[in-house]
Amino acid sequence: MIRVLVVDDHSMVREGLASVLRADGDIAVVATAANGAEAIAAVGETDIDVVVMDLSMPVMDGVTATRSVRAASAGIRVLVLTSFGDRDHVRRAIAAGATGYQLKDAEPAELRRAVRAVHEGHAPFDARVAGALLPDAVEEGTGLSVREEEVLRLVASGMANKHVGAALGITERTVKAHLGSIFRQIGVADRTSAALWARDHLPG
Repeated sequence: MIRVLVVDDHSMVREGLASVLRADGDIAVVATAANGAEAIAAVGETDIDVVVMDLSMPVMDGVTATRSVRAASAGIRVLVLTSFGDRDHVRRAIAAGATGYQLKDAEPAELRRAVRAVHEGHAPFDARVAGALLPDAVEEGTGLSVREEEVLRLVASGMANKHVGAALGITERTVKAHLGSIFRQIGVADRTSAALWARDHLPG
């Protein structure tokens, strides 16, 4: 059972999310909070695996709360659920320690999948905001094409091939072809090694 804390400043949204998350029986909403401060308190009082975190809230916003939750317990994963899909919000949330990022108009089943993915250590990102993970400018000299660097960055962030394809507007088969080329050029044999290479060689 995945123990979830739902954080949102609207009570109807909290109740609706709790109902959606419980639908399949493998997710338990063990606590709710109306702002970041209440979320931090709940984390200290309840065993929680995943926090579903809104960003815009009174008292304490979701980015500040995410940073505090992660500092208090590295084992707790944070899935941001917000209406903001712009680059600034996405990057600030990730910098604070969020593992995944979903928009509030996501389908119920998609949200449950994202919670499970975060719990398993993956990084589920809504395809509409994945571009925010790409650099503002691509550094020359890596030996990879601009598209290959885009693919590598998203793969290194934990995205599955089909989500990379959706984010970049290409097919999953094309993503696999790019990965094959990338692996050959940088001299690695798997995604983990490629992610480590990206960390050391691509601009941050």
